[in-house]
Amino acid sequence: MYSTKGRCVEVESLSREEAIDRAKINMLEAETIDSLSKLFKVFGDPTRIKILWALNVHDLCVLDICEVLGMTKSAVSHQLGTLKEAKLVKARREGKEVYYSLDDEHVKEIFETGIVHVSHRCKADF
Repeated sequence: MYSTKGRCVEVESLSREEAIDRAKINMLEAETIDSLSKLFKVFGDPTRIKILWALNVHDLCVLDICEVLGMTKSAVSHQLGTLKEAKLVKARREGKEVYYSLDDEHVKEIFETGIVHVSHRCKADF
């Protein structure tokens, strides 16, 4: 039995063979695994994490992101391209400026879940 979000959940008792069979049957498709792996690789860069965090706070243009991170326009633009390709950020034009924001609520949820997880892990390590 384990607890999830304040509820106790009964863990089904399986033999080793049954557990292996169930894991094999429920394995993700190769394409899904590949896509998920690529997504997590994008999250694996500290600069991209900083950009995502800044955009989690508010929509920003490239020059604003440069100022927040203390980076050059070309470096920020390169990272934004990677984030756009991964569908983690989107752009919108307002006059001459292009503003970036998180692509949707799923990105915010992934990011915030990660923060909760590492915060929990850090506290548990002490």
